[in-house]
Amino acid sequence: MVKRMILMLILVGVVFGGIFGFEAFKAGMIKKYMASMGGQPQTVSTSKAESQDWQSRLEAVGSLRAVKGADLSLETAGVVDLISFKSGDDVAAGAVLLRLRDADDVAKLQALEATADLALITYRRDSQQLQARAISQAVVDTDAANLKNAKAQVAEQRAVIDKKTLRAPFAGRLGIRAVDLGQYLAVGTTIVTLQALDPILVDFTLPQQALAQVATGFPVSVAIDTFPGKTFTGKISAVSPKVDASSRNVLVRATLANPDRKLVPGMFAKVSIDTGAPERFVTLPQTAVTFSPYGDTVYLVENKGQDDKGQPQLVAHQTFITTGARRGDQVAVIKGVKEGDTVVIAGQLKLRNGSPLLIDNSVRPASDANPIPVDQ
Repeated sequence: MVKRMILMLILVGVVFGGIFGFEAFKAGMIKKYMASMGGQPQTVSTSKAESQDWQSRLEAVGSLRAVKGADLSLETAGVVDLISFKSGDDVAAGAVLLRLRDADDVAKLQALEATADLALITYRRDSQQLQARAISQAVVDTDAANLKNAKAQVAEQRAVIDKKTLRAPFAGRLGIRAVDLGQYLAVGTTIVTLQALDPILVDFTLPQQALAQVATGFPVSVAIDTFPGKTFTGKISAVSPKVDASSRNVLVRATLANPDRKLVPGMFAKVSIDTGAPERFVTLPQTAVTFSPYGDTVYLVENKGQDDKGQPQLVAHQTFITTGARRGDQVAVIKGVKEGDTVVIAGQLKLRNGSPLLIDNSVRPASDANPIPVDQ
């Protein structure tokens, strides 16, 4: 029995020893493999840090609106008798656009004019008789009052007729006609919109902190996605004297020249305002920076000399930086990178301090301070 127990214990020890030995061997091989992998060069893209002059700029979004614009309607009801415009016409101030049926009002005006003419004749005749002392002054005074009343009624009726004629209140471009000949119009029915397009206004908001940097007369640049690559220039024409208490933003208005009338009210606009003098910054593509709550970092490329084959030994060195403003694909670096430093701009996720590098710049991320979106 004792010999069997000893033999069994020996067998158990051999089995467990084999298991633990295999695990130790596997761990050693994995460690050796990982160590060899850590020494493999990692392919990355790089770029030289460059210095550029950056103009301090405020950016905002806004909407275009006409310097004069109105939805035209009449203040009296009636049936459309004349339409003298077409949709999209350019019209002068005072041009007749539409007239309602007014035959009965014209007839009433003629009757009132006849009454006024009679009142004038009566007044003149009685005035002559007064000089001959044939009638009293009271009769002449009554005639004068009747004449004034008759003229007032004529003026009132003419105003009623004028209200049935729609005229352009200012020069501009008409929109789409919304009524038809013979249609009955209620009071206030919109007939057509009229917009004065040159110049045109752009309204936008800025945070209250920007009030110290803008003033009337400052130049602005406006980009409209309808016209990619084109910039429209203008000047700030007004700054609201009140800050919105809910958003802490202030309303600003700029005026743009629009001689070809390409810009129309309601368009979405991106507004840029240059402020202060240009400043020089070291700039990098935004893809080069790893942003995190603990600090922004980049990988610099260091040359450790040459290997046995005479090839440069390039390694990655991670460093913390202080970033500034961002513009397009680029970011300004205030501290941490010098002009001329070689920085990794793609492939950082597989790097750590001391990782050997293999540079391949055949494909590089975009680095444009003013990128233009391209529709695919």
